[in-house]
Amino acid sequence: MHDLLIDSLRRRMATMHGLYYQATSTMDLAHVNHVERAGTLPIAFSLFHYTNMEDASFMLITGVPPVWDESWQERVQVEVNDHGKHRTVDEMMAQRIGNYEEFCTYQRTVFDRTEAWLTTIDPDELERIVVPRPFPDQIASTYSARVAGPEGITVLDATECWMYQHGLRHMGEIELARSFVGLGGMTS
Repeated sequence: MHDLLIDSLRRRMATMHGLYYQATSTMDLAHVNHVERAGTLPIAFSLFHYTNMEDASFMLITGVPPVWDESWQERVQVEVNDHGKHRTVDEMMAQRIGNYEEFCTYQRTVFDRTEAWLTTIDPDELERIVVPRPFPDQIASTYSARVAGPEGITVLDATECWMYQHGLRHMGEIELARSFVGLGGMTS
């Protein structure tokens, strides 16, 4: 059963990453930094937030440090050097990407690392507890806390919630926001 789960997870993550690649290849800096109106975050927020959260989630799951560091900040030049998870919408309205090509390189680096990890993961690793109960305050109110079993959040839960489901949520935002800048959706 673990092999079936891992195969499905690999395919779903690669497909979701493919949607991000399709989106980024059909937009430019003006599209991603466009602000439709106050309270509607730019595409730059969803792109950077999700990629940076996948990077951070990878560390929480595997213990391997994130790719993002000061050198990436210098290259990508995001306006708010933060994924924004614990910030307000007003704070994150300022999010812009300065160098779109470098952002796309960062995104590919993060996504490639996740996909490579999924090709080598030991099936028994799926059951390892990443965050045991009782959950800290920052986790207790999350979707992953609701999904978690009695022992806590497993590697499978974390990968499904923090990477896959979170990525699809933000892809939906990106698809909607693309209509604000005259671009179409990518899936039916």
